[in-house]
Amino acid sequence: MSNKLLITKKLRGDDGYRVFSVRVRSDILDRINDLADDTGRTRNEIIALLLNFALEHCEVVGEK
Repeated sequence: MSNKLLITKKLRGDDGYRVFSVRVRSDILDRINDLADDTGRTRNEIIALLLNFALEHCEVVGEK
């Protein structure tokens, strides 16, 4: 029996999420913040919802 607490290293992103940065205009950020305030959700949740919606409803047009 060991008298030590063994803590394994947590791998970055092992929860399926990845961190990245995005530059947006301040008016867009204001609108995101307003949505977060109005809904009680975090800004991160709002951005994820908006991105998922956009990805599900976008269509690529034109030549490849």
